[in-house]
Amino acid sequence: MRLAIMGAAGRMGRALIRTIHETPNCDVSGAVERAGSPFIGKDAGEIAGVGPLGVEITSDAISLFTHVDGVLDFTTPAASVETAGLAAQARIVHVIGTTGFSPDDEAKIEAAARHATIIKSGNMSLGVNLLAALVEKAAAALDERFDIEIIEMHHKHKVDAPSGTALLLGEAAADGRHIQLADHKITAREGHTGERPLGAIGFAALRGGSVVGDHSVIFAGTGERIELSHRAEDRQIFARGAVAAALWGQGKGPGLFSMRNVLGL
Repeated sequence: MRLAIMGAAGRMGRALIRTIHETPNCDVSGAVERAGSPFIGKDAGEIAGVGPLGVEITSDAISLFTHVDGVLDFTTPAASVETAGLAAQARIVHVIGTTGFSPDDEAKIEAAARHATIIKSGNMSLGVNLLAALVEKAAAALDERFDIEIIEMHHKHKVDAPSGTALLLGEAAADGRHIQLADHKITAREGHTGERPLGAIGFAALRGGSVVGDHSVIFAGTGERIELSHRAEDRQIFARGAVAAALWGQGKGPGLFSMRNVLGL
């Protein structure tokens, strides 16, 4: 499968290049960076530390997408929405690991999925998506007497909060209780907040250091507490998941899918 990487010179971009290079039946066939990037014209393999691959980093995604089967994208909401439109025109697979989308962004991605195979997830790791399935089951089994709190910590450079993974876990909890997350979500507490609302799903976001990603979902009842957790120690887990998603999507046809579809959860 011929794959291109958006944001190729970033931390995730380099991890994706390394993973594709190591994966049988996959080739790094394109690498894209924003116009004006100092990495334009550099060899993608050398940037990622795997040696020359003969793939020059470009800012011209439009021309590139006519020669690849899929694109892997961990960039920014605006860039990912634009890429989704280009993927729709090229009828290729688009794997989106970007987070922080607005409702309008989500609508544009859904529209693009009428023509592209789009696999989108707040987290691409096997462990996190298994955790989400467990959270949904636990939320379904435990009624509102168990308060749900989601705690996440990431490196100091992360720009969105709560994280896409935390929201993915919140959606899983809401699905388990057959409620809408938007109607029960609490993302900030300060001052005299009053008693915790029954059925609320709370979020706490911590930032610091070089933490790749820690997530815990707490079900707090009277006299007992259940905690489900996942800790990411290496960005390569997200890259491996993204490449697996691209391979799964090859030949699937248009549609909007998630990692749960990829993993059969």
